[in-house]
Amino acid sequence: RLPPAPSAHRASRAVRRDFERREPYNYLQVAFFQLKKLDQAVSAAHTFFVANPQHLQMREDIEKYRRMSGVKSDSFRDLEATPHWEAYETGVQHYDADEYLQAVARLEESLSEALSALEECRALCEGPWEDEDEEEEMQPGLYEAIAAHYIQVLKCRQQCVLEIATKPGRISATEDFIPSHLDLLQFAYSQVGNQTLAAECAASYLLFYPTDEPMLEKMKQYRTELGEDAAVTARQSIQHYVQRSLMEKKLIYYAVEHLGETFNDPDLWTPDELIPENLKEKYREDQEKQKQETLDVEEREKRAGPLPFEGIAVTMDSQQMNGTQRVVFDRVLTESECKDLLRLTKAAGEAGDGYRARRSPHTPHERFEGLTALKAVKLAQNGDVEWRDAKLLLQASEKSRKIIESYFTPGKKLHFSFTHLVCRTAVDGEQEGRMDLSHPVHADNCLLDPEGQECWKEPPAYVYRDYSGILYLNDDFQGGGLFFTEMDTVTVTAEVRPKCGRLVAFSSGKENPHGVWAVSRGRRCAVALWYTHSQEHAEQERVKAEELMEQRAVEQDQADGDKHEGTDRSSRSSSGARAPSRGTKPADQRQKPGSDRKQHPKVLRARDEF
Repeated sequence: RLPPAPSAHRASRAVRRDFERREPYNYLQVAFFQLKKLDQAVSAAHTFFVANPQHLQMREDIEKYRRMSGVKSDSFRDLEATPHWEAYETGVQHYDADEYLQAVARLEESLSEALSALEECRALCEGPWEDEDEEEEMQPGLYEAIAAHYIQVLKCRQQCVLEIATKPGRISATEDFIPSHLDLLQFAYSQVGNQTLAAECAASYLLFYPTDEPMLEKMKQYRTELGEDAAVTARQSIQHYVQRSLMEKKLIYYAVEHLGETFNDPDLWTPDELIPENLKEKYREDQEKQKQETLDVEEREKRAGPLPFEGIAVTMDSQQMNGTQRVVFDRVLTESECKDLLRLTKAAGEAGDGYRARRSPHTPHERFEGLTALKAVKLAQNGDVEWRDAKLLLQASEKSRKIIESYFTPGKKLHFSFTHLVCRTAVDGEQEGRMDLSHPVHADNCLLDPEGQECWKEPPAYVYRDYSGILYLNDDFQGGGLFFTEMDTVTVTAEVRPKCGRLVAFSSGKENPHGVWAVSRGRRCAVALWYTHSQEHAEQERVKAEELMEQRAVEQDQADGDKHEGTDRSSRSSSGARAPSRGTKPADQRQKPGSDRKQHPKVLRARDEF
């Protein structure tokens, strides 16, 4: 039934992308729920959520399903689970628990399934030419077209290792996925006393990294134990995998050097001699840059810059907080300034930036209110809040920016990424037996993966954020403290108790996983701040808020000038008259120019807003 032309056997990119993101399961869970097929709805929801852990609506749906009676725990299963990932994660768990016999079985299963999945992925690379650029600059000739198509297939095959090494819900792949299996297996086999297979896995690993000294030492040890005459060779499947991959890389790099192709090598083990010299130079530059960034962080820790304001105290530094790039400042705000900013939070409940005192996106046990800098200024324009309170929000956050910049990055400009005045309020009657957090453990510029001990710097994380800050406004509540953890998100390394005028600041990366303890009573308010070195990611809403604030100041100056001028004219015109006309005050009862500002502030404020 396929039409004669064009062929419809291949799905479009958009459809393939939707299936990669498991979008059909989003629709399926709704359909099954409407059909009252709860088990299937739960499985569909869980399958979608595994690949889309940042999807807040599905997170809420999953929590609702967990609270429903009649829903079985085994219904929460991943219908798209790949066999090699299930086996790999179970194998690593056994390995970490020193259960090496079970680890060997599951890791061998994982390696076998991964190689099978790799072959399937490579087969799917065959097919019609897909133009990567929407607009073709020039029509290629026959030879060029053949070469481009062939190189496209080769590159697709090379990228397959990333596909099988990418855990569902992640964009970045696990590095050295195939070699890491062999590394784990050689150790596990040695622990269960099977030196023959341990040596085989070591020899296979050395095909990827032939100069790896620890593995060469292991290999020498295995040869001694097995005897010099014992034949120790790498696995046939691994030999084939490496030889084929190297031949493909050789062809691709030739195309890169001579045909203007581009290539992102998915492997860390690619031999240096295969890579063209100009690419090696770029790689060396990138490595040097990364090394320098690491040194810069260490150096900044040693030489914290002077604080730009008097009276501010450093209460805790990185060493006292058992981490890096962490600090707590006190006395950033006065009690009076905290009270003024708390007035703003009342307006957030009625006209916030989208949360509008709804249930928190992180927990059903709290209400969340938020107010951005721009919204605060607009509320002042509408007369809902005092202008001075909106201005104080801008001033307090700018003061915090200067403190953090001078302490962590003296001489290197920090731009606002986002400014948010937030309150978290405990919901009465819903705190008993509560087990969750006000804000789960996370990092601010990467996706935390506790199992893999990694933090993936990729969307939907705000990868451009460099530093974070929280400026606290009150302490009359229970819970709500900030805490830092190790990468496992469980081991707490430091805690910070909120109080008025306290500013906690830290770098936004994987070195500072943090969360917020549950607010069990009362209302916790703070100014949440994020900063970036990248000007292109500067907070545009804040720029607009500052422009409106400057515009208001200019209008106020003009209004004051008009009042001065009007008072002067009035004095001159009445000086020659023998008696004041009806409705005109006698000269001795008139106020000095501008003096009514003190006596009638409400009148002046209303006029200025108009």
